[in-house]
Amino acid sequence: MDKKRQMTERDLINFGNYLMERENSPATIEKYMRDVQKFYEFSSDGAICKEELLRYKEWLIKKYAVSSVNSMLVALNQFLGYMELGSLRLKRLKEQKSCVEITGRALSKKEFRKLVQMARQRGKGQLAIMLETMCATGVRVSELKYFLVKDISKGIVRVWNKGKERIVVLPDILKKKLLLYIRKEHLTTGLLFCTRSGREKDRSNIWREMKELARWAKVNADKVFPHNLRHLFARTFYKETKNLINLSDILGHSSIEVTRIYASEGVNEWKRDLEKMRILDLTT
Repeated sequence: MDKKRQMTERDLINFGNYLMERENSPATIEKYMRDVQKFYEFSSDGAICKEELLRYKEWLIKKYAVSSVNSMLVALNQFLGYMELGSLRLKRLKEQKSCVEITGRALSKKEFRKLVQMARQRGKGQLAIMLETMCATGVRVSELKYFLVKDISKGIVRVWNKGKERIVVLPDILKKKLLLYIRKEHLTTGLLFCTRSGREKDRSNIWREMKELARWAKVNADKVFPHNLRHLFARTFYKETKNLINLSDILGHSSIEVTRIYASEGVNEWKRDLEKMRILDLTT
């Protein structure tokens, strides 16, 4: 049996400091800390050994979906590496390559528009325009914080994710909707999507608002979460254009530097492809 090492609250605190020094994003730090805390609470005496780790993995498998288990194991493995216990890292589960359509969680254009319409009927104008922004550009919910009032009229927004910058091109209809929102809300500077105090919108609050909206609109709540709007964008874009290279660049899956865009026809080509999608409707 492996020799046990005891895990303490101090180890957790130090791990959090390590993540900050490594310049992980606040969201990543919060998730890793939460996931490692879950193991700490599971282990009755804070023991770190292969036997206890495997027992914890089995417990996760019984309680969570494969993707969630793997996500939590990533965080735990990061912690084990920090503790210089890399030999105890756990293997992730093999996950069948699938998409939201296979699992029955694909959100349709009709359902998306129903959500937007219901948001406006309920006086949730900001939520409606956030949904439209994510669905018409493919941005992640965490990237909404990079949408600044001053950039909308240019039709191009720069976002950062995982240390990389990329360009987000706004389709004409979305640009018009955003400019209308800016005028209506009397916004002059700063974040486009923010709280009344001007602070960044909390992602967990956006998630909860979307779930509540799903109930109002009578849309399956399992389909309504921020990342599914990104899936809808990707499916629609590919269906209309069959252009995987541009889709990869737009979604930020490519490792090619942003400067390559300016040296090619990139932005104009993206713009033409984006206009073919017709996800948004001016009447909603």
